Amino acid sequence: MAKPIPGKLHDFFNHHHFTFDQQPGQEEFRATVNRIFSRNGVAFEMLSTGRIVRVLPPVLGEDLKRTIFRTGDRTLDNMLDECRIKFSDRNPLVCREALERLWDGWERLKSLADPSDKKKSIKIILDAISAEPSLWERLENEAIELTSIGNSHLIRHSEVNQVPVIDVDQVDYLFHRLFGMIQLALRKKSSA
Repeated sequence: MAKPIPGKLHDFFNHHHFTFDQQPGQEEFRATVNRIFSRNGVAFEMLSTGRIVRVLPPVLGEDLKRTIFRTGDRTLDNMLDECRIKFSDRNPLVCREALERLWDGWERLKSLADPSDKKKSIKIILDAISAEPSLWERLENEAIELTSIGNSHLIRHSEVNQVPVIDVDQVDYLFHRLFGMIQLALRKKSSA
């Protein structure tokens, strides 16, 4: 991609000899592509390298870029890192896979404190997050609700009665919601 620059006029044939400047041409093309993305509400951006990337929401984007998982469980770390990378992908199907992987990570996280009893384990995790009764209860309700969403939608299971989550905005919302809960649990776990 290069920008044509009219050069010297060829008198006999009455036309200009063109030269091509690659840098301004690429910048102009990139600006045009990004303007089209922006005008149409598409969450993508063309970088100066020509690569198109997904623009993550500001609230979660920075956390996803800088988060390094050190849970003490290598499998969980890999699951969370995989979903973090996949969620940044521009392909909506890959983002949806990230949501599924995040839910798998949630189920694994819930069993870390006591692998033999998941209900007891989540109670231990919630105790580490908050000792204040009304907040603890809300967090417990959120944990139950998140588990219910994963079980009733085509996120964790593949039965015919599962409700698919296809809409990109819904995938983003559910990812944000669960990622926030997981981050809170991991921060409190590491500070305990």
